[in-house]
Amino acid sequence: MSPVGPEVQESRPVAQVVALAHRASEQAWARFAQAQTPEEFCSSWLLIQCEAIGGVSDGVVLLQKPDSQEFVPVGFFPDTNADRSHLAEVSERALSEGRGIVLPCALPGGEASNEPRYQLAYPVRLEGQVRGAVGLEMDWRPEPQLQEAMRHLQWGSGWLEVLLRRHADPMDAARLRLKMALDLVATLLGQPGLKESGAAFVTELATRLGCDRVALGTLQGKRVSLRAVSHSAQFDERANLLRAVEAAMEEAVDQAEVVQSPPPRDNLPVVSHAHELLLRESGAVSAVSFPLHSDDQVVGALTFERSAGYRFDGPTLELCEAVAAIAGPIVELKRRGEESLAAHAASSAAGLWKKLVGAGHPGFKLAALLTAAAALFFAFATGDFRVAADVTVEGAVQRAITAPFNGFVREAPLRAGDTVKAGQVIGRFEDRDLRLERLKTDSQRDQFERQLREAMAKRDRAQIEMVGAQISQSEAQLALLDEQLARTVMKAPFDGVILSGDLSQSLGSPVERGQVLFELAPLDGYRIVLKVDERDIAHVVLGQRGELAVNAMPGESVPFTVTSITPVNLAQEGRNFFRVEARIDGEGMRLRPGMAGVGKIHVDERKLVWIWTRSLTDWVRVTLWSWLP
Repeated sequence: MSPVGPEVQESRPVAQVVALAHRASEQAWARFAQAQTPEEFCSSWLLIQCEAIGGVSDGVVLLQKPDSQEFVPVGFFPDTNADRSHLAEVSERALSEGRGIVLPCALPGGEASNEPRYQLAYPVRLEGQVRGAVGLEMDWRPEPQLQEAMRHLQWGSGWLEVLLRRHADPMDAARLRLKMALDLVATLLGQPGLKESGAAFVTELATRLGCDRVALGTLQGKRVSLRAVSHSAQFDERANLLRAVEAAMEEAVDQAEVVQSPPPRDNLPVVSHAHELLLRESGAVSAVSFPLHSDDQVVGALTFERSAGYRFDGPTLELCEAVAAIAGPIVELKRRGEESLAAHAASSAAGLWKKLVGAGHPGFKLAALLTAAAALFFAFATGDFRVAADVTVEGAVQRAITAPFNGFVREAPLRAGDTVKAGQVIGRFEDRDLRLERLKTDSQRDQFERQLREAMAKRDRAQIEMVGAQISQSEAQLALLDEQLARTVMKAPFDGVILSGDLSQSLGSPVERGQVLFELAPLDGYRIVLKVDERDIAHVVLGQRGELAVNAMPGESVPFTVTSITPVNLAQEGRNFFRVEARIDGEGMRLRPGMAGVGKIHVDERKLVWIWTRSLTDWVRVTLWSWLP
C-alpha cells in the first residue's frame, strides 16, 4: 500500500475541523452583530474572545447594574449554568485594583502538575471609572502568550465600553465626566504654589488621560510662559520642544478657541500651524490646546499630546474642556497670589481700565462717572468753615448771697430756678436770740442813763464821764444788733433768677458765716462761654460772629459775637479747651443762665474737601512730625 494514501485520508478530518471552526466563528460574529440585549452582546463577545485566545475553559463578564454599585454576571463561556465562583477572586481584584490580573490556579480535584492553569481578569472602564470586568481560566502557556492574551482582552474591552455607552444615561455620563474633572482639578489645590500644584496637576492629567505630555502655561503680557510640564519637576524653557509647546499655547490663546491637530474636520476656521510644528518637533500623532478663562479673560492654556493609536475622541475632548473651564480661575488665582505688590497693583489697574473703556459693565461705568463727578465737585466746591464748640449760657453779672453770721435758717420760700424781683424776700434767719440780746442791751442803756442823771445831780465829773462812755457803748451795741436783725432777712438785689440754692429742705439747720446760700443772675444780660478745642483755637479771633443752639430749644438759633479769648486752657475728659466768651446779639429769647448747647463760630469760606478732611490731615502732620528725627 502506498504511504500516500493514509496521509490523504488523515488530512480530510483536519480540513473538516478547520471548516467547522471557521463556521462556528462566523456564527459567533453573526450573533455578536445581531445581539439585542446586553446578555446576548456579552455572551457572543466572550465567545469570540475565548476562541481568539484559545485554551479557555471558563469565562465570565461582570458589569455594574444601573444606579447601583453592585456587579452582576451577564455573559458566560461556555454557555452553561456551571459554577463560576472560582473566578470570583481574580475578577474582584481586577475591579478593586483597576488593572489586569494574572493568577496561577490548581488543577481540578487537587491534581499535581508542573504546568498549572492560569486565571486572567481585565477591568472595563467608562469615563475613567471601572464599570465591569472580564475573567478567564485558561491552560498553561509561556509568558509571551499570556501577555498576548491580556492584550486581546484589553483591545476587546473597547466593545464592552461601546455597550456601556449605548445603554448609559446621558446625565450619568455627564456626572461621571464632571466628577473626574473635579478630581483632576483638585490636585491644583493640594499645594500652595502654582509651580508645585501645576506639576502635580498636569502629571495627573497625563496619567489619567493616557497622554504623552501635558503642559500648563499662563499669559504674561502678550506671551505665554510655560509653568508646568507633566512628569518633569525641572525643565528648560529654552529647549526647542518647549518653545514649540509655548507657540502652540499662544496660537490657542490668540484665537481664544480650542486648537486641535490634526483637526477633526477640514472646514474648521481655526489656524493650527503651530500645532503642526509641535507634532513634527515632538513626534506625537495628535495635539490639542485649550485656552484657560477667568472672568471672561484668557489667562493661559493647557496643551495635550498623544502618540500613535491614541487620538483624542469626543468624550476625552469634552472632559479636557471641562477640566480647562474649572482650572482657569484657580490657575489665575494662584498666579496672582505669586505676583509682587507692584505687579498686582498694575494688573488691577489694567483690569479696571478695561472695564471702564471696554464693552459692558454699565454699573461699573456709572459708578466711575459718579465718583469722578463727586471728586470734581469736592475739588472746586466751597462752604462756610465754622468752628464748633460746647456752649454754656451765663449771666452777665452773678451775685452770691452769703450767711452774714453764724445762725439757723428760719424760712426759705424760694429756690433755684425761681425768678425774683428787686427787694423780694428770698429767705430769713432765726432772730430770736438777737432780739433778746437787743432788749438786754436796751435795758442796760436805760440803766446807764439813770446813773448818768444821778452823777449829774451830784456833780461827780468822773462818774459822769464813765457812765457817758458806757451809754455810748450800749448805743453802738444796739446799732450793731439792729444791723444784724436787718440782715436776718435775705432780699433779691435785682430782678433776676436764682441759679443755685435750695434751703427748703434745711429749715432749722445751722449755717456758718460766709457760706454761699444763693446765686442770682439778671434776666436781661447774658454771656456765652464756649469751650474751643485747642486744635481749632488758631482759627478763632475777636469780633467773629456765630450762632448757638441750646439743648432745650434745638430748633432755634441765637447769634453772638466773640468778645474775649482766655489764654489759659482747661483740661477736661482728656482734652484741652480754651475758654472763649461772646455776647448775644439782639434778644436772648427764652435763654436762661445754665443752659447748654452747641455753638458754631463762622471763620471764612474754604473748600469742602479741606473742611471735611482737616482733622485727619492735622493728625497725620502731627504724627509724622513726632516720628521724624
